Amino acid sequence: MDDGIDGIDGRTGDDAVNSGQTQPPVRADETVVFDEITGMLRAVLDDQGLDEVEMTRDTRFHDDLDLESIDLVTLGGQLGARYGERVNFAEFLAGLELEEIIYLTIGRLVDYVVGCLRQTGEC
Repeated sequence: MDDGIDGIDGRTGDDAVNSGQTQPPVRADETVVFDEITGMLRAVLDDQGLDEVEMTRDTRFHDDLDLESIDLVTLGGQLGARYGERVNFAEFLAGLELEEIIYLTIGRLVDYVVGCLRQTGEC
């Protein structure tokens, strides 16, 4: 779609708008990844009025945050937008048993993301 908005680099339309949205470099640091993931979760939970819930590495997606499958889809989209193809959330979930998904913690997701980033050479 070309809405006629010119970007600094001469692009127009959606490309011009999206080109101004730069992400900070990705770091395979557990604290940084934890903060980014909890920020994504707060955005998901904001719609439910639960964005102020305390989150730790032991916080469970199902029991503590009441996340449903649609929330996991949203989180997967946010992870993809931030980390790109380096982190495949759908593949991660597909490798888990149902009980593991039910008891999934923020810490386990953080460990997965950090592991993916380290495999691709991100530091």
